[in-house]
Amino acid sequence: MQKVRQRRSRDLSPQAATQNGVNPGLKENVPQKKRRYFHSDLWFCLTLQNWILDFGRPIVMILLPLEWFPLNKPSAGDYFHMAYNVITPFLMLKLIERSPRALPLSAVYLCIITFVMGASIHLVGDSINHRLILSGYQLHLSVRENPIIKDLKPASLIDSFELLYYYDEQLGHLMWYIPFFIILFIYFTGCFTEAKDQRKMPVSGWLLLGPSALYYWYLVTEGQITELFLLTFLAMVAMVIYQQQKGLSPDGNGLFLFCSFCATVLLVALWVFYLWNDPVLRNKYPGLIYVPEPWSYYTLHIKRNL
Repeated sequence: MQKVRQRRSRDLSPQAATQNGVNPGLKENVPQKKRRYFHSDLWFCLTLQNWILDFGRPIVMILLPLEWFPLNKPSAGDYFHMAYNVITPFLMLKLIERSPRALPLSAVYLCIITFVMGASIHLVGDSINHRLILSGYQLHLSVRENPIIKDLKPASLIDSFELLYYYDEQLGHLMWYIPFFIILFIYFTGCFTEAKDQRKMPVSGWLLLGPSALYYWYLVTEGQITELFLLTFLAMVAMVIYQQQKGLSPDGNGLFLFCSFCATVLLVALWVFYLWNDPVLRNKYPGLIYVPEPWSYYTLHIKRNL
């Protein structure tokens, strides 16, 4: 009996698993061929809900009659944001579940918690910000330069609006987007394979590539997270180089994510080139990295002509 137990113990050891051709880094009890496929359903749902619930949120607030959503009640865009705060982390958790390799779940859960908190902070700040727009607030100007803000009495109220802007555009965005990109990068680290037939992206992936990259462009420019995005992209490039030295290449899902980021870099560069000599936007975005927000461009050049 003792000998039988010792044999079973040896059979379950990592060395025995490796000798039997099973990679201990891969998830157990699931055949690799079943695990390795392009997650077209998740990528489609992520892209669709990003466009509807995130990009479409301010558009819905503008198009729907104001009488339907009084300024002292949540707007349609607020409900879109609430749905986004629930659906997006759920879909990202499903992506992590389908990773062919075991990923650090504690780090993923911590990022998801921070993501939800940051997106919820942004929900409140963004809701008030869009109500200010309906009252004449101009996004291409700073808080203190806005006509409806600069003459407020007492002057300490202006400090309160600057705090609101900080929660909306800085703290909320950082707590929202940093964990978002960390999760995508963690997922990307598990998307490498030796099999040549798994290194191709299907037609559905190529169809989703354009909308996905265009949304990331909006996320980077409107969220003012160019530095964070570029750091994530460079980390992905470094990961590809490192894995290729080991004979591994991105699978279909990794290739989709990497190509989306490559296209986003190109779109952001074109956007900056187009607005490079705009004096008003230059004044609002004086930093080393000049990337204007699309909605600032809208209030400056499009809304005035409507």
